[in-house]
Amino acid sequence: MYIVTGGAGFVGSNIVAGLNRRGISNVIVVDDLEDEVKVSNIIDLEFSDYLDKSQFLKKVLNNGLPQQTRMVFHQGACSDTTVTDGHFMMENNFSYSKHLYEACRSCDVPFVYASSASVYGESKVFEELSEHEKPLNVYALSKLIFDRYVRAREASCRIQVVGLRYFNVYGAREQHKAHMASVAYQLFHQYQATGQVRLFGATGGYDDGEQRRDFVSIEDVVSANLFCMDHPDFKGIFNLGTGVSRSFNDIGLAVVNSCRTISGSKSLCLEECQTQEIIRYFDMPATLTGKYQDYTQADVGRLREAGYDRKFIPLEAGVRRYVYWLRQHVHCDPSKPDPT
Repeated sequence: MYIVTGGAGFVGSNIVAGLNRRGISNVIVVDDLEDEVKVSNIIDLEFSDYLDKSQFLKKVLNNGLPQQTRMVFHQGACSDTTVTDGHFMMENNFSYSKHLYEACRSCDVPFVYASSASVYGESKVFEELSEHEKPLNVYALSKLIFDRYVRAREASCRIQVVGLRYFNVYGAREQHKAHMASVAYQLFHQYQATGQVRLFGATGGYDDGEQRRDFVSIEDVVSANLFCMDHPDFKGIFNLGTGVSRSFNDIGLAVVNSCRTISGSKSLCLEECQTQEIIRYFDMPATLTGKYQDYTQADVGRLREAGYDRKFIPLEAGVRRYVYWLRQHVHCDPSKPDPT
């Protein structure tokens, strides 16, 4: 039996789908379905049980993990970086994770959990070392404190524990995330609605749309999680990104050209998109000033040294596959023809 917390969320539901592709359906999905939008993420999946996250935690605290649990994929968390309620964030992200980690230790069950590249904050070095960890918000702090909790117990821990610091993940089953959905998702809907995409203008020493992130496909994230399942000696906290930073102009252009290819229109270069105002720019909101990472690029040296040798999907290929998925699975207004 496998347990996936946040199993109706973005990464969690994709992990369940990945397990299903291996013929594994003996899965307990743990989540909070108060937001019914997440139902669409699991309606096509096979799993043996569903538990509300609060109910699940009570069971774990009283009785430990269910018998015959083979691995816990802990993906459940509040990932909204705009939330400022520190009490809620720490209770939801840190305390919950701590209880589940300790239960796994008590029951000798491998524990793979979602950390975040947000722990690096304003740092320009993205290596898994404490001197580079400079969180900018309470979400990032909640993730970092749990990483530190795990590190402090690493020497005495007998089970497999893996923390994966996700960089900018995009891909299928994220439509419930609203304003926290990936840039690729947001830009796809902008282009479908208006024939344009909007990016941040010049900030932090970067020209219009030239802020850079390490964009990683959800397919690669699932692959890394299942790699942990296949390799019980793989342990530690690792960056999970492609190791290559790409500009917002790059991902904007990839979305535009993927949409244009589907509608039978020719691809454009960045300059053509700018001249035709298909790609436009706006000022960064004041609320994000000092809280926004203008640049991220995963240092994947430690990940590779530990044995993870799978290739990452290039941005253009990943976005193209995602756009095709969105056209098949997410409602597009038929009254608005594809912009050409």
